[in-house]
Amino acid sequence: MKKNLAAITMLVVFLAVFIPFASSSPDGLEQVAQSLGVKEHEPLWRGFMFDYSVEIFENPYVSTLLAGVLGTLMVLAASFVFGKIITKGHREVQDKH
Repeated sequence: MKKNLAAITMLVVFLAVFIPFASSSPDGLEQVAQSLGVKEHEPLWRGFMFDYSVEIFENPYVSTLLAGVLGTLMVLAASFVFGKIITKGHREVQDKH
């Protein structure tokens, strides 16, 4: 458990250091849409972390940092759960043989 907490702490520190270097330029898909003159409509649902930020915070640095940390933790949690499900099924197959 200590190794997991150390890894998460290192991840948060990494994000805190490198978030200021994130590009504010549009990504590839947005750039193509802009160059083709495609207009962006208001979305039906803005989501929890719309546009890589958490709208609760006014400070863009804190908002982006929190979005990065929460997004990373959600991916880690999903990977952990799916890993447990997959290895459980694999163990049940091995136990039958």
